[in-house]
Amino acid sequence: MKFEVYCDENHPELFTSKKPSVDYLMIGSLWLPAELRKELKLKIWQLRETHNVWGEIKWRKVSQSRLEFYKALIDLFISYGEQLRFRSIAINHKQFDGNRCQQDEELGFYKFYYQVLHHWIFDYNQYDIFCDLKVNRELDRWSILKDCLNNANLMASIDSIQALPSRQVVLIQMSDLLLGIASARMNKTLNHGSAKELLVEHLENKLNRKVGATFRGEHKFNIFEINLSGGW
Repeated sequence: MKFEVYCDENHPELFTSKKPSVDYLMIGSLWLPAELRKELKLKIWQLRETHNVWGEIKWRKVSQSRLEFYKALIDLFISYGEQLRFRSIAINHKQFDGNRCQQDEELGFYKFYYQVLHHWIFDYNQYDIFCDLKVNRELDRWSILKDCLNNANLMASIDSIQALPSRQVVLIQMSDLLLGIASARMNKTLNHGSAKELLVEHLENKLNRKVGATFRGEHKFNIFEINLSGGW
């Protein structure tokens, strides 16, 4: 079966910042059967028309005036059940040791990208992966990540990994929105009574649980809080 994955990241500056403002760097991914892409994009377009909201969909753009539109996007995500899944990884910068990646923070970042993708790749499937465009010091980071994923998943096929501007890819924008919700809860950045808090609570009501770190078997809205300290 053919799948598509749309990825974004939140607080990537934490690996290098001298004065971090939050604890967790996060990478998120939206997973769907490729055959659903056109239908899903059409439904998002219809929601734009209904609510007269245009421009890029982003967590930072959630406001009181656009709250009903963003709630409708959450309802759309929920309506597909496990056909549409979100998975993210939360990395506590306090646990990150540059020695694990030869003092190369960029390499460390892509090792975590590997972690968020590898564990949801299943045998006999094909995957196209789309990531938000970012400037890399090493130009072959994405091709190396693709090779590593293929080498680790011999019975599956990662056909492509592409880095694209998020403003051109609405499903990367959707991933940004869901990742923003995950990050806001993990990093405790919500202001009481704000539109963003109301949106997070809307998703939590649909999930029947608080947003937070989950077990591996959670398929709909998964947050993997990786433990870099070792242990069981």
